[in-house]
Amino acid sequence: MRARKPAAVIVEPIAKAFLHVGFTPNTVTVLGTLATIGIAVTLIPSDHLLTAAILSALFAAFDLVDGTMARLRGGGTAFGATLDASCDRITDGALFGAIVFWLVYVDQAPPVTVVAGLIVLVLSQVISYVKARGEAGGLEINGGLVERAERLIIALFGLGLEGLGVPHAIEVALWLLAAGSLFTVVQRLVKASRSEGASATIAPPAGA
Repeated sequence: MRARKPAAVIVEPIAKAFLHVGFTPNTVTVLGTLATIGIAVTLIPSDHLLTAAILSALFAAFDLVDGTMARLRGGGTAFGATLDASCDRITDGALFGAIVFWLVYVDQAPPVTVVAGLIVLVLSQVISYVKARGEAGGLEINGGLVERAERLIIALFGLGLEGLGVPHAIEVALWLLAAGSLFTVVQRLVKASRSEGASATIAPPAGA
C-alpha cells in the first residue's frame, strides 16, 4: 500500500487520459493482460530476458491503472474484480510457463531447476485460490509471505539479472519463490483453519 501513493502521481493522469478517450477499466485490464502475455511468450523463450523483465514490469502497472480508473468512475463492479483476478492468474501462468520453457529449451537447465519453476507455476495459482475459495466461504484470509507483488518483483528481478549475465540469478529467484510460495500456501491454510466460522457446516455441492 505504501508504494501505491508515490505511484499515484504517475498512474492517476494515465487513468484519467484513458477514461477521457473512452476506455473502460475492463478494457485496460484485458489489453494489459494481452500485452503481458505477448511479452512473456515471445521475449523470454527467445532469450531477451532483460527486455522481457523491463517491459513486464511496466505493463504490470496496468494493475494499478484499471483499479484507479474504476475508483475515478465511482467504484468498480463485481465482474470487473473477477475479470482482474482471472487475468492476474493468466499472466502469472504465462510468465512462469515461459520461464520454464526457457529453462528447458534455451538454458538446458538441470531437471531440479525445472522442478523449481514448475512448483512456482503451480503454487502461484494455489496461493490465490486458497484466499478466493476461503473468502467465498466466509473465512478471513489476509496477507501472506509471498503475495503476487512479491512474486513478480522476485521473478522479474531474477530474470533481469540473468539477462545482464549474472549466473544462476533466475535459478536463485525460482528457489526463493518455491520455498516462499510453499510457506505461503501453508500459512494461508492455517489462517483459514483458525478463522471464525472455519468449522461451520456447509451445504453439499449440487449433485452430491
